[in-house]
Amino acid sequence: MRTTEVNCGTQLRISAIPRLGLAIGAFASGFGPAAQAWTPPSSYMVNLPGPPFGVVMTPDQKCVFVSLAGLRNRMPMGIAVLGAAGDRWRLVREVPMPAPATEMVLTHDGKVLIAAASDTLMIADVDRMTRGTRNPILQSFRGGAGNIYVNVTSDDRTLLVSEERAAAIMVVNLEKVRAGGSDATAIIGKIPVGDAPIALTFSPDERWLYTTSEIAPRAWGWPAVLKPEGSMSGGLVPEGAVLVVDMTKARSDPGHSVVARVPAGGSPVRLALSSSGDRLFVTARNSNSVLVFDTEKLRSDPEHARVARVPVGSSPVPIALVDGGRKLVVGNSDRFEATRGSVSTLSVIDVDRVSEGAKAVLGSIRCGAFPRELRLSPDGRTLFLTNFLSQSLQIIRVEGDLATQ
Repeated sequence: MRTTEVNCGTQLRISAIPRLGLAIGAFASGFGPAAQAWTPPSSYMVNLPGPPFGVVMTPDQKCVFVSLAGLRNRMPMGIAVLGAAGDRWRLVREVPMPAPATEMVLTHDGKVLIAAASDTLMIADVDRMTRGTRNPILQSFRGGAGNIYVNVTSDDRTLLVSEERAAAIMVVNLEKVRAGGSDATAIIGKIPVGDAPIALTFSPDERWLYTTSEIAPRAWGWPAVLKPEGSMSGGLVPEGAVLVVDMTKARSDPGHSVVARVPAGGSPVRLALSSSGDRLFVTARNSNSVLVFDTEKLRSDPEHARVARVPVGSSPVPIALVDGGRKLVVGNSDRFEATRGSVSTLSVIDVDRVSEGAKAVLGSIRCGAFPRELRLSPDGRTLFLTNFLSQSLQIIRVEGDLATQ
C-alpha cells in the first residue's frame, strides 16, 4: 500500500491500479482507407465496488462522481467519488444512498448533485462529497415512478426527470426543492410521452427539450413493425420516438408542451446534439443503429426529419460527440447478451460522413461489458465511460485523432 495525494478530498491509502492493457484497435477491414489509418486513443480502467450507471465531472475537473446502481443487500448503492492522482483517476470514497442511483446532474452553480434513484431524487451537497464530510445528502425528494434520467436548465430553476415506468417527464421547481419545499408544492406537472422515456437534451438556447421514448403507446396508432427486444415475448411492437417539448410551456403547462413526436427506430434511448443545434444523433438500441435528425424538420416536416442512419454494433446505448463535434463515440452495449466477463466495443463515427451509412464508421475501441453512459470532460480531453457489468469506469484520452483542441 502507498499513500497518494488526490485532488478530491484528503489523503487516501490506495493500491496502485494497473493499466488493463486491453487490445484497443480499429477494425481491420470493412470501413475503407479512412478506417485503416485511424489510430484509436489509449484508455485504462478504474474498478468500482458496484455496477456504475451515470458519471459527471465537477466544473473544476478535480472530482468525478459515478452512480452505483446496485441491488439492495447485494451490491453497494450510492455514488463513488474519484479524484486525480497525477495523471490517473482513483477511487476516493463511496457515499451510500438508500436506493440504486442511475443518472445524475450537477447544478450549474456547482453546488448540488441531483441523482435519480427509483421513485426518489437524491439531493447532495457537492462540497461535502468532495471533502468527505459526513451527511452529504441534503434532501430525499419523493416523486416519480422509475426515475432514471435527470437534467436541469442553465438557470438552475427547473429540473426534468424521466419517469421510466410512468411514460412521463416530471417537471420540478428546483428553487423550491433547494429551499426545502415539500414534494407536492415543488412538482409543476408532468409531460406525457411514450413508454420508457430516457434522454433529456436541451437545444443550445433551451427553447426546446428533446427526449426519447422506447416504444410508442397504442394510443398514437403507430404500426407494430419490430420484434421486441431481449426476452420480451408477444407480437410486434411500434417504433420508439423522439419528442420535442416547448420549454416555455413545460414550465407553465407541461401537459400540453409536446410539439412533435417522430418515429426513431427500435428503442431509441440516448441523444447527442450538435453544438449548433441543427443535428440530433440518437442511439436506436433495437435497430443497432445511430439515427440522425434535422432538428428544424422535427417540428416543421417530421416525415423528412430523419436524414441518415449509421449501422453500429449490438444494442447501442451511450453516445457522445468529441473532436469539436466532428466525431461520435457510441457504446455497443450488447445488453441482452452481455455477461460480467464479456467485452464490448465503442464505435467511432465521422459525423461529416453519416450520409454514407456504414462507411462513416472509422473503427472501434474495446471496452468493458455493457457500456452504459459516456461523458466528456469540460475541457474535451477525457471521455468517461461507465461499464455496467464490468463494474468499472473507463477513462479514454481523447487526444490526437479524437482531440477537441
